[in-house]
Amino acid sequence: MRPGGQPNFKQLMKLQRQLAAAQAELAEAEVTGTAGGGLVAVTVSGTGEYKSVKIDPKAVDPDDVEALEDLVLAALHNAAESVRKLTEEKMGPLTGGLGGLPF
Repeated sequence: MRPGGQPNFKQLMKLQRQLAAAQAELAEAEVTGTAGGGLVAVTVSGTGEYKSVKIDPKAVDPDDVEALEDLVLAALHNAAESVRKLTEEKMGPLTGGLGGLPF
């Protein structure tokens, strides 16, 4: 850092490369959220794109569709939380000291 806490150009370029690498890692990563002990599984990319939904036939009860809906929603929430954690892990160390400045 230069006097006054301002980063220099080389530091900014290095940070930009690190951010681009972290974003590329996130784009390639996939996480799976589950619910009901694995009866429902949702796979999501590291950028939040839903890739697949798997439902075990044991989870399908025509008399209790609401339970299946709850399991799907819980798996979606679980997957979204996993993406949030992965993003924080990959991007947090790089963006933590920037005070919210977009690059």
